Amino acid sequence: MELVLVDRPAEGVVLVTLNRPEARNALSVGLREAASDAIRAAGEDERVGAVVLTGAGAAFSAGVDLKELGAPGGPPKPSSRGADDMVRAIVECPKPVIGAINGLAITGGFELAIACDIILASSEARFADTHARVGILPRWGISQRLPRLIGMSRAKQLSFSGDFCDAATAERWGLVNQVFEPERLLPEAIALAAAIAGNDRRAVANLKRVYDGGALLSMEEGLKLEKRLADEHMASVRPEDIAARRAAVQARNRAQASGDS
Repeated sequence: MELVLVDRPAEGVVLVTLNRPEARNALSVGLREAASDAIRAAGEDERVGAVVLTGAGAAFSAGVDLKELGAPGGPPKPSSRGADDMVRAIVECPKPVIGAINGLAITGGFELAIACDIILASSEARFADTHARVGILPRWGISQRLPRLIGMSRAKQLSFSGDFCDAATAERWGLVNQVFEPERLLPEAIALAAAIAGNDRRAVANLKRVYDGGALLSMEEGLKLEKRLADEHMASVRPEDIAARRAAVQARNRAQASGDS
């Protein structure tokens, strides 16, 4: 059985599915490397405008494969240093990555979810950080990303207790963008990805750069970064490109106003 499934459900969209449902998509080295490869390949593919990441079965991911981690001699080595760094693959992907969180997202699975640019969740999704319960510390960024999403106090509550956060609470806290019934999750995620893929790909990639880069800076430095990237971007934009895009935007707005899309 393939550890990761890669599909193209819509034009410009790649769907990456973690495929160890019998192990609740526990993040073995092999799965992490295969998923990282798929995300990097999508990022390098000019035909791709957005990526959707989800899990097969009832879970998004139960986190690192503790059985593999505790095996005699330790887990297998990846094919090269960093080849299994799935969080880095998500963060560095030049295309937006939408997390479609279909079920449990625990510890390492939680960290994968919050590394995504946009997070949509099934009403059956639940999130938990169990590092403290296991007696280990995080290495994939939850201590830095989670407080930026939901605030320091709430992040500490989740990490210190190891308790679950349900989808409704996650939406209320700003952890996820939207919650859908299970059968609607993937169609909604793919539709959003297709809408993103239909925009100017270079503009979206540079927007991702300025949002992610600016989040690490002061307001003053972030505004400077925005202006610098805007100047670089506009230097290669032709007036006729803007005119064509303007016409497409107007047509889409008319269609949405009439309820056609």
